[in-house]
This record gives sequence, structure tokens and C-alpha cells, in this order.
Amino acid sequence: MKKTVYRAVECGDCDTCGKCFNDTHEGTLYTMLIYSENQAGILNQITAVFTRRQVNIESLNVCASSTPGVHKYTITCFCNEEMAHMLTKQIEKKIDVLQARYYTSDQIFTIEVALLKLSTPVMLKDPRTSNVVRDMGARIVEVNPTYTIAEKKGRTEEILQLYERLNALGAVLQFVRSGHIAVTKSTVEQLDRYLQEREAKQ
Repeated sequence: MKKTVYRAVECGDCDTCGKCFNDTHEGTLYTMLIYSENQAGILNQITAVFTRRQVNIESLNVCASSTPGVHKYTITCFCNEEMAHMLTKQIEKKIDVLQARYYTSDQIFTIEVALLKLSTPVMLKDPRTSNVVRDMGARIVEVNPTYTIAEKKGRTEEILQLYERLNALGAVLQFVRSGHIAVTKSTVEQLDRYLQEREAKQ
């Protein structure tokens, strides 16, 4: 898949070096895990880094982490490793950001959740719709005479395939995806290590 990404001529350590240029590459999907203190305005500061580098965010998920007072941002984007490194370094410079790291798909475990609102009359009329839901491993969570809600967990490709097959049958009324949530495959929680080291220095 061709993606337009941006490559820096220089290291880009400043926020506005102005020395990036547009280049088209086969981009790699990177997942960035960012931890910050629970302060207002942090999300705007983080997304502004992507805007300045003209990198499109593919998905973004924000939630409280297991560490009290710390929020976790899971962001995916297509770029090269040089740009991924630059983005995380720029984000990590923000005062309230504790840590920012980037990962490829083989370094993390990701999952996505989707809800599909399907037409119950169409499903009753065309048994192929029920077969698609079952074959794709989706789960029916609510049924009424007007609509049926199906839930699907898995990889983005699987979710989009389910949507495309059901939409081709005219069954989809609404469709929404959660965006990636991710955990690393490392046995060490890097944020905990960082916080321990920071506390030891104080």
C-alpha cells in the first residue's frame, strides 16, 4: 500500500526546523505507545507533532493506564523508521509526557474492536448475512425487529473484511471501530522502570 510520508533531511530535533520534504515510500505501520500525566491539553500537543511533520494518524486510542494518574495513548501511522524515531523524540520532549516509544507489528500485541449495526429485516431475508457473521467470528450482542448489533474483535484486516462482506449484502446500517489497543511483548514494563529510576534520582 502506497502511503505519503515525510522524511527529514536533518535530525529534526527542533520543533520547526523547516527542512522536511515530501517523499513517497512504502510506509511501515508503526504503533506508538505514549504515557503522560493526566493533564488537559496533552492530546493537542501530541497530535500537533504529527501535524507539523505532515504524517497522518491512522488510529488513536486514549485511556487511563494501570499506573495511577497516568494516561496511555496508542497511535498508529505509516512512516519510515527515521520519522517514527523523530516523532517519538519530539513527543517525549513535552513537559507532561513521561515516555514515548514506537513499535512494529512483530514487537507488540494489538487488537481492535468494531460494532456493526445491521438491518434485522435484511438478515432475516438473506441467510448469507448470518453465515458471514458466524464465519468471521463476530458476536451478536443485541437483536430487535429493526436492527442487530454485531461485535467483532481482531486485526484491522479481519474487521474490514467483515464490514465489506456485510456491506456488499446491503446489511450494514452503521459501522464503528475502536482503533488499536496494544501491549508490548517485552517481559519488562518500560514505564514502571522509568518511574522507578526517576524516583530514585529524586
